[in-house]
Amino acid sequence: MDNKLYKLMNWPRVEGIIYSEENSPFEILGPHPAGRNTLVQTFWPDAKEVFLVSGTKKKQMEMADEAGFFACLVSGRDMADYRYEVHYDDERGIKSVKDAYRYHHGLTKQQIDKLNAGILYDSYEFLGAHPMEIDGCHGTFFAVYAPNAIRVSVVGDFNYWDGRIHQMQLCRESGVYELFIPDVKAGDCYKYEIKSKGNTVVLKADPYAFGQQLRPDTASIVRNISYEWSDEAWMKERKKLQQKDAPVSVYELYLGSFKRGEDGEYLNYRALAPLVASYAKDMGYTHVELMPVMEHPLDASWGYQVIGYYAPTARYGTAADFKYFVDMLHKEGIGVILDWVPAHFPRDTYGLGRFDGTCIYEHEDPRKGAHPHWGTLLYNYARPQVSNYLISNALYWVKEYHADGIRMDAVASMLYLDYGKKEGEWIPNIYGGNENLDAVEFLKHLNSIMKKKNPDVYLIAEESTAWPKVTGEVEEDGLGFSMKWNMGFMNDYLSYISYDPYFRAHHHNELTFSMVYQYSENFMSVFSHDEVVHGKSTMIGKMPGNKEDKFANLRLTYAYMMTHPGKKLLFMGQDIAEYKEFDETRQTEWGLLQYPEHKGISKLVKDLNFLYKNKPALYKKDTDPDGFEWINCISSDKCMLSFVRKADKLQDMILVVANFAGIEQEFTVGVPAAGKYKELFTTDDKIYGGNSSRVTRAQATTEEEADGRENSIHVVVPSLSLVMYSYAPYTQKELAEIERKKEAAMARRKAKEAMKEAEEARKEADLAREEAGLAQKKAEAAEERAKAAMERAKAADKEAQEKEKA
Repeated sequence: MDNKLYKLMNWPRVEGIIYSEENSPFEILGPHPAGRNTLVQTFWPDAKEVFLVSGTKKKQMEMADEAGFFACLVSGRDMADYRYEVHYDDERGIKSVKDAYRYHHGLTKQQIDKLNAGILYDSYEFLGAHPMEIDGCHGTFFAVYAPNAIRVSVVGDFNYWDGRIHQMQLCRESGVYELFIPDVKAGDCYKYEIKSKGNTVVLKADPYAFGQQLRPDTASIVRNISYEWSDEAWMKERKKLQQKDAPVSVYELYLGSFKRGEDGEYLNYRALAPLVASYAKDMGYTHVELMPVMEHPLDASWGYQVIGYYAPTARYGTAADFKYFVDMLHKEGIGVILDWVPAHFPRDTYGLGRFDGTCIYEHEDPRKGAHPHWGTLLYNYARPQVSNYLISNALYWVKEYHADGIRMDAVASMLYLDYGKKEGEWIPNIYGGNENLDAVEFLKHLNSIMKKKNPDVYLIAEESTAWPKVTGEVEEDGLGFSMKWNMGFMNDYLSYISYDPYFRAHHHNELTFSMVYQYSENFMSVFSHDEVVHGKSTMIGKMPGNKEDKFANLRLTYAYMMTHPGKKLLFMGQDIAEYKEFDETRQTEWGLLQYPEHKGISKLVKDLNFLYKNKPALYKKDTDPDGFEWINCISSDKCMLSFVRKADKLQDMILVVANFAGIEQEFTVGVPAAGKYKELFTTDDKIYGGNSSRVTRAQATTEEEADGRENSIHVVVPSLSLVMYSYAPYTQKELAEIERKKEAAMARRKAKEAMKEAEEARKEADLAREEAGLAQKKAEAAEERAKAAMERAKAADKEAQEKEKA
């Protein structure tokens, strides 16, 4: 080897490159000034010859090490554009490649400072794999956070998956490894090869990858996720459509089980889009909620054990395909809510666990970093780069995929350090409590930033405990969610309805208790996928009784949920009364719709959705106690409830009467206002599989006191059914007629009373005359007796005188 060239080379650092233990390869590889010349060094393992080619000039480089390290000295300090011609003795032959180590690119100081502070909210635009052009050269820039790694390399088909070829540069201020690789393009597969302390080498998928291979393959894929959207009308109207007092009825689904291909294969996002959009629109749903579409290795996890947080699952296509899916639903007026899992992640070796040989995403201590039930790892929210990773991800789905809402899974497991753990399996916080203070801060941070950047996007919590102020404002020490799943309503109601009607009277509180706390949060009433798996049976399977009673109970159940305060969610298959529990390996049992009872349930849900959206009383004051009034919640012996839902206008009021008993019952129901009540909806309608025909004639109230109200109506409610009544106040003409009738009735009543008084006076007079006649007769008789007595007295006196004379 040329002695001058030999002396210019830093041999210890060259060995670092050869043994793949160098984290600053730019200090060795590529062009470097050497006096008036330029030293060019490159490493191509197993290469036999390497030439430096610039224009028409071709210079052979010297082999500095048989491992494949080459160097040459080029006159001058201004290097023209060049490439390497690499010669192999095997099937690789001759390769012409550009030098990755002549292109300097990386995060700016401002971006590094924000990343270290956990506030680089668009970190996905800088970390990961990004096709770009630098100095006229097309390629891909790679950046990955791995602060404790000895060395990180990009490997892929473009370098034979050899980690020695493209070793990355560590930015010590950020802990991020960076490298621009020429000619790597969208569609290329790659991973990061990471060497950690102890010389352990692992292959990791890119945490920020926009694409990932379909399982069982695990490589990340370079993706260009640009897309030309056509949902401007929806995005413009979203603020209005997703206000707090807007109607929300959600169809929750697992894309892989909605529809399958003829051979049972998954359909592409583009094929699913018109099917889901037309179904949701026809059924009257306002939104769909997708079980996680982020890339995950295990089908049976349904997407809740995520590996590729930034990659739509390849099961159904690419990022562009998924954007098309969202775009089409928006054009049909259907919002898209995404399930998102910031609580935990799986242990798969190519995932986030011990990413750089240390626990940078999870906690080192398993008492804080592992979940015993799920076998998954728990995020270390206290690390800024970790919270940044997750916050940026939520913002990513909203910005890049136009998601209209994020539903966060398993929030309770985040909030409590002892969730699902036994004594000794968890560590208390600094105050000795079981609250996960880092998770609380993370959720507040995420929700406040999301609301600031996207105030019209829903943030929904699946939180199963009584943690206070889940939907409270962050400024008021709340967590900042828009809505919370009402797990209490779901659990209590399903417990109640499972009883035979004969026994329901003893469990009436399970039916009414939800209203005790209804206005403590902004709730969404749900019958979700969690309730139709793991042996819990489907919704129709939970209902008691024979087949007819089961369907009647199910119709009653769905109507009660739709009239109960709160937004709505129903899982796929339950709106057609699917018999089989949810199974990710099959599609929904659409064939059931050929049977009248299942078709009736579908018709019922559809009509309920449209009724719900068109009647402000059913949604306008979901979070306002003034929007609900109990009429009768205490008749447990009759298994009945009656209540009123209200909106801003009195005439929008809806009266609800529910009969949970197994017999038809007649009720006198008190009402808040006099007027006309007309049957609006009944679950017992024949069109739904019931036995009744809807009564179309309105019923006027009577001034008969009931349920503590001055006015009431008389209703007959079939067994196991719910009836809604619309309200119409009397018109001025009707009020005048009512007043005229009242006055006429009062006049008739007064006349009747006067006639009664006259009759009574006549009777009294007759009685008086009769009594007077009797008195006269008595007086005459007394007078006669007096005369007779006088005569007898005279006779006796005369006799006495005569005897004295004698």
